[in-house]
Amino acid sequence: MNYGEIKKIDIANGEGVRVSLFVSGCRVNCPGCFNKATWDFCYGKEFTKETEDELIAALSLDFISGLTVLGGEPFEPENQAVLSKFLSRVKKELPDKTIWCYTGYVYDKDILPEDGRKHTEYTQEMLDNINVLVDGPFIQELKDVSLKFRGSRNQRILKLN
Repeated sequence: MNYGEIKKIDIANGEGVRVSLFVSGCRVNCPGCFNKATWDFCYGKEFTKETEDELIAALSLDFISGLTVLGGEPFEPENQAVLSKFLSRVKKELPDKTIWCYTGYVYDKDILPEDGRKHTEYTQEMLDNINVLVDGPFIQELKDVSLKFRGSRNQRILKLN
């Protein structure tokens, strides 16, 4: 898996001060996407053990509320294979930190059901570690700048754990 960016101080993508990981690779390809460069699975840098350690160190600071994973698309199967283990590590080592995740897929249609188009052998492990999931594609016609933590009115903020 590749990632496009790590923000060690982020207040735009979830509650509190967060560390945000922008993964690479997205097949949703929403018109008007704010991060189109991350659609390419090869964009950015390789996500390595050193990257994980860097994120854990950044998350360990007292004023950091947690981790946000967005993209690109975290629920692409290639990304789930890597993220499922990393999110489990975050929860194990830093249980008081919350994990937010953004997806262009719909939770109860594409992700949760075992026959959902993005459900894989890694999906449940990811969901078990995510506290808040923001789901749904960005729809330009439903864009609303007054929304907290969402870009368009169709997107939902779901508390999972």
